[in-house]
Amino acid sequence: MPINLSKGQKVDLTKGNPGLKNIMVGLGWDVNAFDSGADFDLDAAVFMVGDNGRCPTEKEFIFYGNLEHTSGAVKHMGDNLTGEGEGDDEQIEIDLTRIPANVSKVAFTVTIYEADTRRQNFGQVSNAYIRIVDVTSGRELIRYDLGEDFSIETAVVVGELYRHNGEWKFNAIGSGFQGGLAALCGHYGIEVA
Repeated sequence: MPINLSKGQKVDLTKGNPGLKNIMVGLGWDVNAFDSGADFDLDAAVFMVGDNGRCPTEKEFIFYGNLEHTSGAVKHMGDNLTGEGEGDDEQIEIDLTRIPANVSKVAFTVTIYEADTRRQNFGQVSNAYIRIVDVTSGRELIRYDLGEDFSIETAVVVGELYRHNGEWKFNAIGSGFQGGLAALCGHYGIEVA
C-alpha cells in the first residue's frame, strides 16, 4: 500500500526503500464539467534547485520545451494536451543516483497553459494528484491527492523531493500561485522571455 500524504507532510523515500534508484513521478487531474469555451491544457514541469531555492541554470528547468536534464537524472515523458483518460496525465522519470550534487531539491509543478487568455484556473480542476512509483518493482510508494480548492491560482507546486542527510525525502506541498508558469519561473530564479 502506498503512503497517502496530506498537505505539508514529509516522508522518507530512500531510507525505507534501500537501493531505490529509478522512480516514476506521475501527475494526474480531471477537468470539471463546465465549459470555459476553450480546452484545458495542464502542464507538468520540474525545477531542480540548489540550497538557495533557485535553479543553477535554465537547464535545470524541465518542461515540454526541455524534456531531459543533461545529467539524464530527470526525463519528462512528454506533454499530454488533453488530460483525458484514466491514470497519470503526465509522467516524469527520475534516476536519483544521477541528480547532480549541486541540486538539493526537485520540485514538481503543474500549470494551466494560457490560463489568463482562456480564463481558466485550478478551481476548475479536480482529482489532482502526484504519485511516486518504484520503476523496478512497479510498486506505488507515495501518493498525495490535492484536496485543496484553488479558486484563482493558475500554477501549483505539488510536491518536492529533497536531499536530507544523504537520503531522499518527499514533501507534499500543494502551494498555489497566480501568474502561471512565469510566476513559478520567477520563484525558482529562471528568466522568462
